[in-house]
Amino acid sequence: MISGVDKAQFLEKLAVPIDPAELGELLVIAPHPDDESLGCGGTIALLRQQGYSVHVLFVSDGTMSHPNSWAYPAERLRQLRESEAVDALRILHVLPDTITFMRQKDTQVPMPDSAGFSDSVDFVYELIRQVNPKTVLVPWRRDPHRDHRASWQILMAALGRFSSPPRILEYLIWLWELGDENDMPRADEMKVWCVPIEKVMDQRRQAIASHRSQVSRLIHDDPTAFYLSPELLTHFDAPRELFLEEI
Repeated sequence: MISGVDKAQFLEKLAVPIDPAELGELLVIAPHPDDESLGCGGTIALLRQQGYSVHVLFVSDGTMSHPNSWAYPAERLRQLRESEAVDALRILHVLPDTITFMRQKDTQVPMPDSAGFSDSVDFVYELIRQVNPKTVLVPWRRDPHRDHRASWQILMAALGRFSSPPRILEYLIWLWELGDENDMPRADEMKVWCVPIEKVMDQRRQAIASHRSQVSRLIHDDPTAFYLSPELLTHFDAPRELFLEEI
């Protein structure tokens, strides 16, 4: 398998700098609470500094990060992860009234052939119509996490209903750690954009750290729990964010 460092270097060689102001009013599709900070937290912060509105949609409830915790059963864990998301976005200067929680079951976000897919598409379509973003950020279509791929599928189906859909940029989460050669974007398939985020790196790190249940052992009674270790987080500590746009 290609290393995360090699993948990053390959994409960075193809990347073209972009001023985040070109993205304008933004809708971020985050499959789980923390994806927004990991994948595009710096870009969110820069756009908010420039006065652009940013709306974030969290697709799943995030409750499968600790499926066997007695202290944090699903409902309590959902509430915790949502509060962490609000705290993280407050650091990035995104207000609570521009945050939407869709609350699909974690690891079960519907695919096109699944029950509930049409309802999810309706939900996202209505949100896009209300928010009217210039650009939508969504995880990379071949991200190894199935909820990320499902979120992309839902968005694409919703956008098919618009005569003039917004611009779509795809951000990277699990490609670094889990992706193989088949998951990588092809040079003839996607354009790679780079947003320099040096000025907001501290802000972004604080936002990531706000997801305490994911980056620490806050919940310590589930040995099967998901954990964003310091080693994993190194993939998200570069002073840039990369986005893919279909050619």
